[in-house]
Amino acid sequence: MSVENLSAVGIVTAAVLYMLAFLTHVVEWASVRGVEHPSHKARLRSETWGRMGLNLTVLGAICATIGVACRGIAAHRLPWGNMYEFVTSALLFVVIAYLVLVAVRQVRWMGIAVTLLLAVGNGLAATVFYVAVAPLVPALHSVWFVIHIVAACIAAAALNVGAIASIMYLISMNARAKAERTGIPVRGLLAKLPSPESMDTLAYRAHAIGFPIWTFTIAAGSIWADYAWGRFWGWDPKETWSLVTWVVYAAYLHARSTAGWRGRPAAIIAIIGVACFWFNFIGVNLIFNGLHSYAGI
Repeated sequence: MSVENLSAVGIVTAAVLYMLAFLTHVVEWASVRGVEHPSHKARLRSETWGRMGLNLTVLGAICATIGVACRGIAAHRLPWGNMYEFVTSALLFVVIAYLVLVAVRQVRWMGIAVTLLLAVGNGLAATVFYVAVAPLVPALHSVWFVIHIVAACIAAAALNVGAIASIMYLISMNARAKAERTGIPVRGLLAKLPSPESMDTLAYRAHAIGFPIWTFTIAAGSIWADYAWGRFWGWDPKETWSLVTWVVYAAYLHARSTAGWRGRPAAIIAIIGVACFWFNFIGVNLIFNGLHSYAGI
């Protein structure tokens, strides 16, 4: 088996393991769903499924690391030359960020959403975005391109973690609002979620880290653009959507620092932001023609 094929197998295996982890987390939640006071046996069963989901996620991360590393070895360069490589690398940063947070902040409650993102993203990369190894186009031969992509991947990790925390915040708030209307207390794993305030704070801190890195990503991309095309900014579709994404996240941080826009409104803006982020990462490459069209498919 060639190194390139080993890379592809690693990404496919990671996608399968992430999907299994997602399904395991679904069982974890379903095993105590609607139960106000789960028995010790039910709690133990749920905990077992949760740990299994986390272990599968770790195995998936190992396979994804092998896939990304082997891709770089096969290409004799850093594996960031097309959309397939961008997506798999960005998702690797996301899973690393999640696993670090699990170790230091006990955020396994994010696992069901994180593993769904990882499974879908790597699955699409393996089945739709995959292209064979090829040399870099001349415009990508720049140290600023490397800096630009590393910053984009780190920003992806922080912004996606923040978005997932925002989604879980909305789920928790909706469950609590329903409990207040019906008089039926929140049950199952929803009752074990952290307080909405702590989830909102985690989302804010993740975005507060990701936003300046995304700002630097755009700045580094502008320097690379000057090297590659002789201008810092040209309103290329990718550049335009990068700016749109930046504006949405700037609006989120402004909203989050304004008392009347904390909580639910800020969480909705965060979700819009991550949608813009992924559209900029993937959709722009597939829909528009521009200088950044490196999808290869």
